[in-house]
Amino acid sequence: DSSSPDPATSFAPYRVLNIGNQQPVALMDYVNALEQALGKTALKNYMPMQMGDVPATSSDTRELAALTGFAPQTTVQQGVARFVDWYLNYYQNNKMTEVAL
Repeated sequence: DSSSPDPATSFAPYRVLNIGNQQPVALMDYVNALEQALGKTALKNYMPMQMGDVPATSSDTRELAALTGFAPQTTVQQGVARFVDWYLNYYQNNKMTEVAL
């Protein structure tokens, strides 16, 4: 129904699911996790909410669990640390681009 689209019933051969750990996480918790994983302090420029900013979001993994039986348990700190490790390792090994950290 083009007037009320539902991605879960699309004819497209793919499905996009919101994957998280069901726990809301404050933005500064992400920043702190990045700082810890990188061993650097971020330069922060606190500003009021900007056009398009979303005041709060949360994941809902019920559909993921129903389709796959998988329920994520990774914390933000674990996930960010793993991503940073992968990212630095990937670009260090592939020398495709400079990593400015």
